[in-house]
Amino acid sequence: MATDRSVMALIRALKPTFRNDHDRVAFAVHAFFLASGHVSTATGSAACSDTALSSPSTDEVGIDKWNELDDNYAFVYINPENASKKVLVKCLVMNNKLLVDALANGASEPVHLEIDVGDFVGELQGGANYSAQFKNLEKLVKSVDTEILSKLHGSSKPFSSEISEASRRNTNDTAVGISEPTDPQLHPSGVVLPPVYTGGFSDMFPGPPAGMYPRGDFGSDGGMLVGPGHPMFGGNDRLPGFPGRLPGVPPGARFDPYGPPGVPGFEPNRFVRNPRRPGGGSHPDLEHFGGGSDFI
Repeated sequence: MATDRSVMALIRALKPTFRNDHDRVAFAVHAFFLASGHVSTATGSAACSDTALSSPSTDEVGIDKWNELDDNYAFVYINPENASKKVLVKCLVMNNKLLVDALANGASEPVHLEIDVGDFVGELQGGANYSAQFKNLEKLVKSVDTEILSKLHGSSKPFSSEISEASRRNTNDTAVGISEPTDPQLHPSGVVLPPVYTGGFSDMFPGPPAGMYPRGDFGSDGGMLVGPGHPMFGGNDRLPGFPGRLPGVPPGARFDPYGPPGVPGFEPNRFVRNPRRPGGGSHPDLEHFGGGSDFI
């Protein structure tokens, strides 16, 4: 990977001659490609020919005539790891900007970067001290790497393979037991997927089935697990109240008698806990057995 130090080392080694600030920035882009492992096969007018990308020649060239054109620069590179794939880089001068376009052989569209020349040119305008002729070189190297080189490598990947790789990652993630998010998810097709609720409900207030949105959050703590704070004892203020009903009793609930209907002694009103006696500090389940005709 190219760095600002490797780019500056190449500039010092090649000792280019600069006519103006645009020359300096354009050559820094050229040095970045060389520091990234690319080999220059054409520069200047030779890189502007119609056969620059299709030419089978892989001979390395120097920097002769690299800035022979007015207001634009051109370079052709090959990567030794894939010599059959050439890259054409053109830089166009437009006021105080340098417009960089790069096209890989076989790609449908170029990648683009706009560079503000003044952000990367130092105060020294000539001489052999190349370090003083540049500034913010690290930022320039990062911009070219992110906006040009990285996209050149990514542009050769078919769109279908990107989709297959993304779907394969999702499949692998779910296979190792990673829990799915419960919030509504946006499918790549644009369809909003309803959430799957994994908790927050009980047998008293069953939750919605998978793929359905809930009608409301009752916040019930009740259910079959009976304790001192169970809704049947009126100890939970979070349960919703329904007009004309006991707290926590949902609409449609009814009492199921413990014996045949109509048989004396099995009336629903007999199966009600008596109010706690004043002064009693213990829970009704812990008190001694009582007596009387209504004791069960």
